[in-house]
Parts: sequence; structure tokens; C-alpha cells
Amino acid sequence: MPPDAEATAEQVFIALADPTRRAVLTELASGGPATVTELAERLPITRQAIAKHLALLAETGLVTPEPREGRRVRYRLHSAPMKVAQQFLAAMARDWDTRLDALQDHLDRTPEDPS
Repeated sequence: MPPDAEATAEQVFIALADPTRRAVLTELASGGPATVTELAERLPITRQAIAKHLALLAETGLVTPEPREGRRVRYRLHSAPMKVAQQFLAAMARDWDTRLDALQDHLDRTPEDPS
């Protein structure tokens, strides 16, 4: 996996570690693009807190801000960084599967100790 992909995966994991950010992403996934105000109406947190979390999610690339009329900005879910993180986890799982299969083969070939 390229180093930039690993860095992207790390940023995604950091972003997803916070339950509020996960809630914001869930709202955007289920309700579609939304402004900070619209998200504040749907979540039990302040607009300021949502704006702070959206800034980090935008920096990570998980959401994309779309300027609208006036100062209103609508945030849209962007799945590409999540796919990079999924690929990172899949590669790790393959590595572990290979190691566990090798261990199982070794154990299957090793005679049992009768004592």
C-alpha cells in the first residue's frame, strides 16, 4: 500500500474514533447533503460543535463543502477516503489470514504430546 494511502487510512481512523463525527457522517449518509444548521436540528449538539467536527471531516476528505448562496455551505459525504481505509484493513486481514493459515498448517503437522 502506498505511503499516502496509509496516511489517508490513518486520518480516517482518527476521524472515525470520535462518536460525534460518526453521528455526523451517519446523518449525511442517511439524509444527504446538509448545512451546519440542518445537522444541528437533527443532532443533540451545538452548531459550533458540528462546525468544528465538519472542519476535521473536510480536512480528512470524508466530507466536501459546497458553497451555496450567501454564506451557507452544504456538506456532502465523500466516500473515497473511506474506501482507502477499507482497502488498508482488507490488506491487513489478508496478512493475518496468511499467518494464521501458516500457524494452523504447522500445528496440524506437529505431533501431539501424549503427556
